Amino acid sequence: MSRRYGGNPAGTVILLIADITALILILWIVFYLFDANTANDAVSWVHDAANWLSGWSHDLFTIDSDNWRTVVTYGLPAVVYLLIGHAVAGRVNRT
Repeated sequence: MSRRYGGNPAGTVILLIADITALILILWIVFYLFDANTANDAVSWVHDAANWLSGWSHDLFTIDSDNWRTVVTYGLPAVVYLLIGHAVAGRVNRT
């Protein structure tokens, strides 16, 4: 693993979870913007996982454009999970 994931094993796990969570959310944004086939099992799984991970941010803002609404609804949680995950991992690695 790279230096980024070095240090305390608990910190490494927290970083990986935060990164994978953000990846799923960002992947759904990309799938949506490029009009991916939602009948595909992989696309459907990513959509379901992204919906679950971003449930707290749905309808947080009123945005008319479907594309921008998707970016904000799924992008905001991705950023929040990354910030919190990396902050917590940093604290764990310092102890």
